Amino acid sequence: MAIKVLIVDDSAVVRQTLERELNKCADIEVVGTAPDPYVARDKVVALKPDVLTLDIEMPRMDGITFLRKLMKHHPLPVIIVSSLARQGSAVALEAIQAGAVEAIAKPGEAYSIGDMAIQLQDKIRAAARVNVQQLLRQTSQYLNPTTPIKALTATTNKIICIGSSTGGTQALEFILRQFPANAPATLIVQHMPAGFTRSFAERLNGLCQVEVKEAEDRDSVRPGRVLIAPGNQHMLVKRSGASYLVEVKDGPLIGRHRPAVEVLFNSASQFVGANAVAVMLTGMGADGADGMLKMKENGARTIGQDEATCVVYGMPKAAAERGAVEFVLPLQKIAERALQLASG
Repeated sequence: MAIKVLIVDDSAVVRQTLERELNKCADIEVVGTAPDPYVARDKVVALKPDVLTLDIEMPRMDGITFLRKLMKHHPLPVIIVSSLARQGSAVALEAIQAGAVEAIAKPGEAYSIGDMAIQLQDKIRAAARVNVQQLLRQTSQYLNPTTPIKALTATTNKIICIGSSTGGTQALEFILRQFPANAPATLIVQHMPAGFTRSFAERLNGLCQVEVKEAEDRDSVRPGRVLIAPGNQHMLVKRSGASYLVEVKDGPLIGRHRPAVEVLFNSASQFVGANAVAVMLTGMGADGADGMLKMKENGARTIGQDEATCVVYGMPKAAAERGAVEFVLPLQKIAERALQLASG
């Protein structure tokens, strides 16, 4: 049975473009479109869509206000489709905090219609599998202030590498808010569009004891610093003498993703080896599963989030099925175990 999608956007051109691209998929059916939240409200009731795509800046009612009303009265999976503008990126993150499953950028200079369509199709498939009530409960539970784990007795040269996708923004925030100021160097690939990752990193930097920033090419990898792969670019870790740095580069979609967890994990298996700890969080698909197995084979310790606490149990499941996961843990226990493995 096809996934029923309702498109909400004030631009007729955007509505037509999204409808055309999504209807190319046999497993996705656009059952309706709406130019504003008031029309969308009536169509949600009448058409009963499985997934809703939502613009933020619209007439009569903004997308965030509509999203909050929707989650209160008629919760269903929502994907934010927003501009790449800096302000739009920050508001899109606010929407995720309010219960949206994912955010994606509209086609523009950074994203072709083709690339955007591929990613939106995948996000719709993932969103259709999300238990929204569980997502709302977990968002409320995990985003409450957490007590940072006590500082490590000594800094370590080990590197924590994390991959995540659907539901990952909330999971990453929960983990990183527990990291002490001298936590091991941490590298993250979260499936997220260009522009959104900078807003996400800036938000986390204001909440966490560690420094969190969107990675730039040749950024140093050091204790107390978290680098997040920029949206629409791949991130690798490489050795530079006795230290490490990241390489940020363009390239084709890998496993339908850019950035791809696979790229980071493969580089870590090659250049970091037994000095790495790999963590796979919630997300649909299998991105990073093969790379995590390579990391484990080269001496890295590995952790996969368990099914009960995942918004979508896809990426950790794929890694576990390949034999790449050493420890299967609930989200609440991942930060502490990752720090133990990195300092042990």
